[in-house]
Amino acid sequence: MVRHEDKTVLSLMNDYRGEPSEFALVVPVPEVLHREQIHIGDRELFRRIDAYSSPRLVEYYDPNPCQIMMREMTPMDAARLAAGSKLRSAQTESLGVTIEAQYTVGEYDIVILSATQSDGLEEWLHINGYHIPPGASRALKPYLRQNMKFFVAKINLKEHAATGLSYLRPLQFAFSSPKFMLPIRLGMLNAQGPQDLVIYALTENGRVETTNYRTRQLPTGVDLPSSVKDDFQSFYKDMFDHQVRLNGMTTVFTEYVWNMAWCDPCAAQPLSQEELRKLGVFWLSDVNRLVPQMFPLPPQGMAPVILTRLHVRYSADTFPEDLVFQETQDTEHYQARYVLHRPWQGSPNECPAAKTYFEELEQRRRKEAENLADLTGWNMEKALRKAGLNPSEKPGPWWHGLWD
Repeated sequence: MVRHEDKTVLSLMNDYRGEPSEFALVVPVPEVLHREQIHIGDRELFRRIDAYSSPRLVEYYDPNPCQIMMREMTPMDAARLAAGSKLRSAQTESLGVTIEAQYTVGEYDIVILSATQSDGLEEWLHINGYHIPPGASRALKPYLRQNMKFFVAKINLKEHAATGLSYLRPLQFAFSSPKFMLPIRLGMLNAQGPQDLVIYALTENGRVETTNYRTRQLPTGVDLPSSVKDDFQSFYKDMFDHQVRLNGMTTVFTEYVWNMAWCDPCAAQPLSQEELRKLGVFWLSDVNRLVPQMFPLPPQGMAPVILTRLHVRYSADTFPEDLVFQETQDTEHYQARYVLHRPWQGSPNECPAAKTYFEELEQRRRKEAENLADLTGWNMEKALRKAGLNPSEKPGPWWHGLWD
């Protein structure tokens, strides 16, 4: 979501299962979109922005306690995944539905609809081959009260075959509206359980947050067992699942906030101005004299683009309203970042400080296992085994060695 003043450029990439002929997308929009306001995006840009902002691991190497020498930090990238038949154009006045415009854009057949009654719109969708569940009019009604239009897309099978692609390319559309929001309720109608949504919000001045739901940062900067590196994706999935449960699936989580000019550490390079423009960041053309053609800028420089990455798991029960956003003036950097400390590989007999180091290392490894259990909800035995410790070895009394 690119947002500046009252202008929005929305790029959608759907993780869709099934035959292309069964795919349909219905998105409420505030105005009738002209052909020039609709565009086919590049999936690679989603991969780039995902890699740049993904939760990540960083590794530090313990110094030789006999020499006190720091080794270079190595950042680790742990990218995740964030990813019909020809529409009949007949106008059914009795249903209160009007086809305001229709286009073929890339592999999509698109119509822009307006409607006066939600049950008539539901019936029109059924008649024209959209397999939506009964009772959808209830979800459509709030958008009609706001006098919104409906952006409806299906796959043009011939055009899709011509692309030679096995996936659906992103759809982009630009519009003006005083409302900074993302409609999610219609997407729940065919949902088989909770859905996950990753939002990349690009603004000029500050962090983006929701106004009608709680937005909170995920735990970050936590020390974890070094074995987490072997399967970071499983750790992060379990950690996110646990945080969602703790918050009753009613919270939008912040995973990343950073000025697009740089990163520290970088899982991937920041997007260039050309890539940002392709995503719809239209105000860059006004600041070419201030910003180099390619990022990154040196750390003391700033680009007029702030990226906020939000991650939400939702259901119809826990998120009964669409997501409403606001751009804040907060420019403080944040990232979901997890820390591994690689132990020194020396011997406890090398010097007196080495013996002390290995005693403290054992305590640190137990603390890392506790952190792992707290973040993921795993039982302590599993966390200890993940840390390479024997769960049967109980720690001594808290006061053991207190005055040594």
